[in-house]
Amino acid sequence: MKQLWAPWRIDYILGPKPDVCVFCLPQDTAEDAERLVLYRGKNAFVIMNKYPYNNGHIMVCPYRHVMLLAALSRQEAHEVMDLLQACATILKEHFNCPGINIGLNQGEAAGAGIREHLHFHLVPRWNGDSSFMAVFDEVRTMPQHLSRSYAALLPFFAPQAMAARLAALADCVEQQRL
Repeated sequence: MKQLWAPWRIDYILGPKPDVCVFCLPQDTAEDAERLVLYRGKNAFVIMNKYPYNNGHIMVCPYRHVMLLAALSRQEAHEVMDLLQACATILKEHFNCPGINIGLNQGEAAGAGIREHLHFHLVPRWNGDSSFMAVFDEVRTMPQHLSRSYAALLPFFAPQAMAARLAALADCVEQQRL
């Protein structure tokens, strides 16, 4: 029998399950650190995955509780894409990762763990990041604790830093059009 120790999951396993969607944020920001919210925009936000596939695994979600990509308004879709661009840039800068998986699992059949609220995943990837652990024992290692990753990423998502980053991305797009 294989044993994998993950003691931080016991709180989730034994604890009460929320009656509400974990991606439906309260307007009050008091719980943002506990919920691992990195950034709040006008129509969408950035949050870390509490059960990541890899270090730095973050998600972009619209505030509105929708299941389908086609249900997003133009403003929501635009802001989600802007945040995906900014997040991809931040992950490359901070984690120095040569690749990033960016994806959306729409619906339970497609692998969505929380199908009721649309959310995009960004997972930093490194060549060989699965290492021998995954090959020999179907196990992945996480070299940094989630709280340390959150603390390290948080300054990149400060409102002024994000405003500057999003403006720079918009300028870049405008320059390409000219």
